[in-house]
Amino acid sequence: MSQLMLTDAQEKSILRECKFHTSRSGGKGGQNVNKVETKVEIEFDLRNSLALSEEQKTLLMKKHSGLIDDSFIKITAVKYRSQLENKEEAKKKLIQLINRLLKPVKKRVATKPGKKAKETKLQNKKHTSEKKSLRRKISDF
Repeated sequence: MSQLMLTDAQEKSILRECKFHTSRSGGKGGQNVNKVETKVEIEFDLRNSLALSEEQKTLLMKKHSGLIDDSFIKITAVKYRSQLENKEEAKKKLIQLINRLLKPVKKRVATKPGKKAKETKLQNKKHTSEKKSLRRKISDF
């Protein structure tokens, strides 16, 4: 299996392929919010990307289709009051998302319960059984 994580060169070319859209955002900022377009939306076309290998593209499309809308990954940043800071935040979010999605998932190794766990389980069963037996009606003999 080849290297799936992004290299620095891939990250830079992904960011070159992105489209940025700005708009007015809500939240703190006073009059600044009503005047300046600080909200940044970043759009990355996954299907037509030259930065990613076919293996990476298929993995992203198949494995995490809920986050991808019609082969586009869209990220919004409104954390800061300045457009430049929000643009940097959106770039960082996009790279982190792609790296997280490309990271291979470790398979769980099945284990058996240890000796102490088995003993504790039996003790709990005995305790529960005793508790329930005390709830029964006492019969006359």
